[in-house]
Amino acid sequence: MTRGILAGIIAVLLVAVGVFAYQAHEEDKNTFSVEIGDEGIKVDPMGE
Repeated sequence: MTRGILAGIIAVLLVAVGVFAYQAHEEDKNTFSVEIGDEGIKVDPMGE
């Protein structure tokens, strides 16, 4: 294999991993919320 083909394969794999990581992050982002303020700590469970 030439270096160009190998570099292309690695680039495609890195983009695919990045897309899957971003999708997983977006799904996990909406799980729960924790807020710290003057009234104390507020935790909102999933889906609320």
